[in-house]
Amino acid sequence: MIKGFYDSLTFRLSLLIILTVLATWLYIQQEWVWLGFTIAGWLVAIQLIRKLYKRNAQKVAFMFDAIDNADYAFKYATTRRFSNDRLVNQSLNRMTKILFDAKADAVQKEKYYELILNSITTGFIVIDDEGYIYQTNNEALRVLGLPVFTHVKQLRRIDESLEALVTNIQPGNKQQISFTNERGTVHLSFRVSAMTLQDKHVRIIAINDINSELDDKEIDSWIRLTRVLTHEIMNSITPITSLSETLLSIHSDANKEIRNGLEVIGATGKSLISFVESYRKFTHIPVPTPSLFYVKKFSERMVQLASYHNQYPNISFRIDVEPEDLIVYADENLISQVVLNLLKNAMQAIGDDQQNGLVNVKAYCNEDEAILIEVSNNGPLIPPEEAEHIFVPFFTTKENGSGVGLSISRQIMRLSGGSISLKSSPSTGTTTFTLMFP
Repeated sequence: MIKGFYDSLTFRLSLLIILTVLATWLYIQQEWVWLGFTIAGWLVAIQLIRKLYKRNAQKVAFMFDAIDNADYAFKYATTRRFSNDRLVNQSLNRMTKILFDAKADAVQKEKYYELILNSITTGFIVIDDEGYIYQTNNEALRVLGLPVFTHVKQLRRIDESLEALVTNIQPGNKQQISFTNERGTVHLSFRVSAMTLQDKHVRIIAINDINSELDDKEIDSWIRLTRVLTHEIMNSITPITSLSETLLSIHSDANKEIRNGLEVIGATGKSLISFVESYRKFTHIPVPTPSLFYVKKFSERMVQLASYHNQYPNISFRIDVEPEDLIVYADENLISQVVLNLLKNAMQAIGDDQQNGLVNVKAYCNEDEAILIEVSNNGPLIPPEEAEHIFVPFFTTKENGSGVGLSISRQIMRLSGGSISLKSSPSTGTTTFTLMFP
């Protein structure tokens, strides 16, 4: 306690005042010897006050050093201290607690806003004028196909035009770009705003995946066009076919050339009507009635049906479902049309001549908890120029194909709330169609 009193500011200021008064009196009395001793004591008192100030300054400096190192556990002693020293220590401890609470609150808010940012379906990146990425969310990483995004130069590995767009796009602008990666063709929309962050000019770029929007518009356009065409063709062909049959029945005794001509007209008309009817399927898909079903049993049944309709002794099947009790919520009848069509296409792609043909059905749940069913084959790869149009109605590479199988599959997946995509892998020599159920 005595040491605490000695270290207190009150004692040292009192000593300085007493020595100052004493020195003044001795000066007036002209007691020069005692005045010298008093001045020496006065200098010692000044030094004691200076040491006390330095010690408190060191306490404050130590506190800020600890805060810089994120060490909020330390505390200054407040017991067995004189009132002034105890008050300083209490104030410093209180300041430390206030700063700790403020930082904890800031961290909590940062996590809260980060959680919100990662929950939205729009990608965001914050980029400075040198191309360094300050912040990004999960959706931006997903649409760009990057595990980590730290600098705009990383986009060069995906597509050079994408890097140029992100580098040069200015606040207030809106642009779109398409490029191809391992997920297929990606269509992105960019919007930009700007702000100053920590004395640096940054751009906030919002990225939206517009694949589904473009697909919906494209499918709707094809549906409207197909309905008009099938309606007009049926209205024109049906009377011609009926008329040719009527003429055949009336002029049964006509010469051979006339009868052959009428028969060709009738047969051609019926063939065209059958052809048009196949396209009507594209515009008249029933509304899905979803239910839960096990993917493994479903896949086994589809493989059995496909192999029954198309017997290729050179082709083997493999089913890989993980976990084995994986369940999908969709219209099983409609999805069976899609999977059966993909299996038949895979078998036809491999053909009779290729040895060790393999069709693989794989199903699993990805990190976004979406269900994926992949149908792969090791037949010839689809050329890139054909892959771009593979889902377009009426497009076919088969000699007798109608060009509606995959377009109907895409329409079914769209009505089911999912998607279908194509991926060709030259490294493994496989072609994979992926059905995604969110």
